[in-house]
Amino acid sequence: MADKDMKKMQGLPEPPAQIMVAEAPKVPLNWKRMFFLLTGMILFAVVYYSPLWPDAVDPMGEHFLLTMEGKGALAVFCLAATWWVFEVVPIGVTSLAIGTLQALFLIRPAKVAFKDFMDPSVLFIFGSIVIGMVFTKTGLTKRIAYKMLSIVGEKTSMIYLGCFVLTAALTHIMAHTAVAATMFPLLMAIYALYTDEQTPTKFGKGLFIGMAYVAGAGSIITLLGAARGAVALGFYKDITGIDISFFQLTYYMFPIGWGMTFALWGLFMLICKPEKASIPGLKEKAKRMYKELGSWSSKEILASLIVVCTILVISAKAFVPALEGLDKTGILLCSTILFFILNILDIKDLEEIPWNIILLFAGAMSIGFCLWETGAAKWMAVNWLTLFQNAPAIVFILGMSFFVMIMTNFIMNVAAIAISLPVALVIAPYLGVAGEVILFSALVMAGMPFLLLVGAAPNAIAYGSKQFTPGEFFFYGIPASIILMVITWIAVQFIWPIMGMQVYLPTP
Repeated sequence: MADKDMKKMQGLPEPPAQIMVAEAPKVPLNWKRMFFLLTGMILFAVVYYSPLWPDAVDPMGEHFLLTMEGKGALAVFCLAATWWVFEVVPIGVTSLAIGTLQALFLIRPAKVAFKDFMDPSVLFIFGSIVIGMVFTKTGLTKRIAYKMLSIVGEKTSMIYLGCFVLTAALTHIMAHTAVAATMFPLLMAIYALYTDEQTPTKFGKGLFIGMAYVAGAGSIITLLGAARGAVALGFYKDITGIDISFFQLTYYMFPIGWGMTFALWGLFMLICKPEKASIPGLKEKAKRMYKELGSWSSKEILASLIVVCTILVISAKAFVPALEGLDKTGILLCSTILFFILNILDIKDLEEIPWNIILLFAGAMSIGFCLWETGAAKWMAVNWLTLFQNAPAIVFILGMSFFVMIMTNFIMNVAAIAISLPVALVIAPYLGVAGEVILFSALVMAGMPFLLLVGAAPNAIAYGSKQFTPGEFFFYGIPASIILMVITWIAVQFIWPIMGMQVYLPTP
């Protein structure tokens, strides 16, 4: 009898079976990640602990002191930019670091730094994303996607163009954040017909990054595309006393916005040329799938009515005095509440909100307000613009435009305009430059932050596709930003003067 059976009969306990513990596979150290993680920390330490920097002095002789808090804001700015571009930690975690560093290093009180994480602009993005979720859940996304594909056809170049044109057109009547949230599920449905693979493709990169860029390009054309236009026009009127009308803005911005839209299409056809020139049978497949959706469901009709009414009320704010006092975020969140009241969405949908993206934009708001309130942004603007006070007029205009373009990738576009316009408008007359061209060129740049995900909400929304990394977004943004500078130069030198804008002041 076996020894094991003998022990059973004697009632003796069995010896414990040998436990096999599999060793966890060793994860190699990511040296690239470690390098940029430490680079951000070192930049923070070098800037924060360095002696106070010299004052910035504007052309009128006014001094702008960079306080310890302002230098701290620049230190956080350097760390966040490094971590965001190279994604050493999740982008939402970098945003948490922004608030944490402000509180721990006494740059701003914790109550102030973290309050920005629930700024109305952040909640507006939340509401916009919810609308995108509703479009997906109810089937509206597929209905729109299949209809569009049955029109644009099977060529991937035309699919690019159709998506870009639709995105730009929608920004004429609704905020570009809401447009991006609406287009995102539509593009996901289109992409699903392109490939079943989970890995990113060139077509996917071009589709989603292009949508984000074009949403910015289209948003400069009317005051309905983004809040920055109305704020900038009011700010300009306060400084100069000149009132720019809604239609005057659209008149000058229309060729620039649409010019950029088609230029971006050409760029992505070059740098993100789709792997497939066409998708054979797509047009017929789209028509068939549209028919299979059947008639509109009650939830589709309800969702459509809520979204359309929300857009109309927000758009009417610019024209109806009685609605002027209503906050656009409050209006948009009414739609979110209605979706849950009417059981279009449920608690599971709420749990699927991409909080990483919302935290990303929340951190951007916090660092933007930090640079603004500590005076660091103003200090940078004065130092940069005074470099051009003796330069040729066109160099000064493009120099100011370049500053706004870079700053709007890091801070609120309204703040980028607000810190640069006063200084630029002081210098402009001495160089024979009209104030109007300063305003419009700044608005063009403020609408198109092509380098960082935090520059605009559409950038962050597009990132949810998982088709690209923050580094790739930055890389593709370089040629797009160069094209933007070239088109701005063409507008200043040729397009706007032909259209009647005064660019240069008459010599005395």
